[in-house]
Amino acid sequence: MRIDAGLSKLLGLSRSAVAGLAEAGDVLVDGSPAGKSDRLMAGSWLEITLPAAEQPLQVVAVPVEGMKILHQDDDIVVIDKPIGVAVHPSPGWEGPTVVGGLAAAGVQIATSGAAERQGVVHRLDAGTTGVMVVAKSEHAYTVLKRAFKERTVEKRYHAVVQGLPDPSRGTIDAPIDRHPRHDYKFAVVTGGKPSITHYQTVEAFRAASLIDVKLETGRTHQIRVHFSAIKHPCVGDLTYGADPVLARRLALTRQWLHARSLSFEHPSGGWVQFESEYPDDLQNALNELRDQDG
Repeated sequence: MRIDAGLSKLLGLSRSAVAGLAEAGDVLVDGSPAGKSDRLMAGSWLEITLPAAEQPLQVVAVPVEGMKILHQDDDIVVIDKPIGVAVHPSPGWEGPTVVGGLAAAGVQIATSGAAERQGVVHRLDAGTTGVMVVAKSEHAYTVLKRAFKERTVEKRYHAVVQGLPDPSRGTIDAPIDRHPRHDYKFAVVTGGKPSITHYQTVEAFRAASLIDVKLETGRTHQIRVHFSAIKHPCVGDLTYGADPVLARRLALTRQWLHARSLSFEHPSGGWVQFESEYPDDLQNALNELRDQDG
């Protein structure tokens, strides 16, 4: 394997991080500096100098404009996440976060989990809007983490994808992992993590289709990757091959993808369901598609 790919798997670092180490001369193979594209050979002696440990990430209590609390009780808080908000702090992210917004609103969440993501039982991408739940009690954290792991939580998304998927109702079962060439993307790859997406067309237009998506697994970028793989990328998703002309026509600056509803067994008992309305940019794009077909 190449140095960047092999050491990425070995050390759990991104390929770009490994490339940076190689460029700095911090990767030696049999005593000689190695480039990121050099090959790893069986029996070689590797010496890697890792950078000093970074300071732990801190949650900063900052109000998040547009973030709504849909429900709150002693165990959970359910929010409607707006665009451009990460769930928790991460290296390189300087924007608003869900946990920071909850702290600013005076909502105390569970202390289980890493310091920067305490109470977080699942995530949405910063560029994806919609409904998500955060645990407030330690009991809720344990119960919900297990429920997400065992796939007993029903996560439904709405997406507008280019063209008309055929069949109009079906399942995409294709493994996903890091893109072999672009570290910031994911892709359907042999040997990737099992990934299953169920979908049903709700409304069809000349240029695109509104679909209801039920995730059986929860891989990073799963919906975006799967629909790109079958040649029906989410409208506006230029990272995964969407048509930029159509995106401009609909005034979209991100993928048309929304976490529509979340259903699960409440930690205190009973099945609950929460829904989120489309934000303005997605609703306006949908209205434009309807007007163009009308």
